[in-house]
Amino acid sequence: MNRSERENAARRIMERTPPVVPPDLCARAVRRGGRLLRRRRIALRLLWLLLFAAAVAFAVWSLTVRPWVEPPSEVTPPLTGW
Repeated sequence: MNRSERENAARRIMERTPPVVPPDLCARAVRRGGRLLRRRRIALRLLWLLLFAAAVAFAVWSLTVRPWVEPPSEVTPPLTGW
């Protein structure tokens, strides 16, 4: 396709009548945007709640198990020097 054919094709496209836009398009877009925002807000709240629950569970586990404390020895050391 050479330049004049491209120009003619572009001219034909621009001379067409624009498509008819539905009259309630703006209202539908606003409703959809509101739904998307509510869903995003709910998802973020659920993620924060899950993160908080995981932090509480970890804190409770670490306070009850105390993984930083060395476990007691299961074998008694030999007694020498009696």
